[in-house]
Amino acid sequence: MTDERVHIRPEVAVLPAYKQGRQAAPDAFKLSSNENPFPPLPGVVEAVQAQTAYNRYPDATALAVRAVLANRAGLTVDEVHVAPGSVAILHELAKATSGPGDEIVYAWRSFEAYPGVVTVAGATSVQVPNRPDGGHDLDAMADAVTERTRMVIVCTPNNPTGPVVTAAEFDAFMARVPATVLVVLDEAYAEFVTEPAAVRGTPLLERYPNLVVLRTFSKAYGLAGLRVGYAFGPAYVLDAVRACAIPLSVTAQGQAAALASLERETELLERVAELAGSRDRIVAALRGQGWDVPDAQGNFVWLPTGELTAHAAERFEAAGIIVRAFGNEGIRVSIGEHEAVETLLETAGSLVEDLQAAR
Repeated sequence: MTDERVHIRPEVAVLPAYKQGRQAAPDAFKLSSNENPFPPLPGVVEAVQAQTAYNRYPDATALAVRAVLANRAGLTVDEVHVAPGSVAILHELAKATSGPGDEIVYAWRSFEAYPGVVTVAGATSVQVPNRPDGGHDLDAMADAVTERTRMVIVCTPNNPTGPVVTAAEFDAFMARVPATVLVVLDEAYAEFVTEPAAVRGTPLLERYPNLVVLRTFSKAYGLAGLRVGYAFGPAYVLDAVRACAIPLSVTAQGQAAALASLERETELLERVAELAGSRDRIVAALRGQGWDVPDAQGNFVWLPTGELTAHAAERFEAAGIIVRAFGNEGIRVSIGEHEAVETLLETAGSLVEDLQAAR
């Protein structure tokens, strides 16, 4: 035995692993991971169970899923990429576009996987603070683009704070971004958006040839455990992404579940509308209690608990609500089962006095 160790890149050695939302006890509600509280759509479980050839590899190209998505979006199959979650595509995009000496710009706070995506690619993060309302400051993000910028990530609705980027804001932003810089519009929660002014990425692909749009089956479709995400964008960009992808990474079961889910859009939209309605009622109730809740357009709400974040998370957990705490900034609470709402609001109401006393 020696004390010598395998060399690990220094920036990776200090990189914290992705922190998953905490699991909940059987008698508690897990509202920490933005999961869909509904079970899979009718027919999905049966489609998954029919895929029993575990001794065979899946279709590495996920062609059947890509074909359906392409047809729905008016694109070619080469303009669609499917991977094990949209975060996997983010990793692939970063590796395809960026390396040492390059920069990737994104808002902060935003999806907590972004810093790791950039670091693993060998590039440098350029974090642009959100506006006070929790939304992206797209003017500042455009200002942050330099000759070293290779990619910009725009998250709408922003996870974990909730606000969307409007179509007008995005158009003004794109007018300032060089055509050689890839812009990634991360729309993981797009199905929950009810704000009419919000940007919708897919119709903009023809207008902006440096745009890639990310979507997922994990949230609205309730397939988080099967890991299927997808991207729309220029074929040559997605070809580069496919070259960086881990082969055979989307299982046959995941592909079958995605196809079955796409066939049941009516039921999907009913569930999404129910969750969005619950979200809006929760936001109104929290504001009525005195909380300064940003506009919520995903399947979650943001509570700006500041220095009392750990205290607030402990109070929620004691009440049987597992939430996601972010340092000394705030708490993200997913929209979960109806049975959780009363406890959520009672606990949040009891915390208002603590927050006011701390100011």
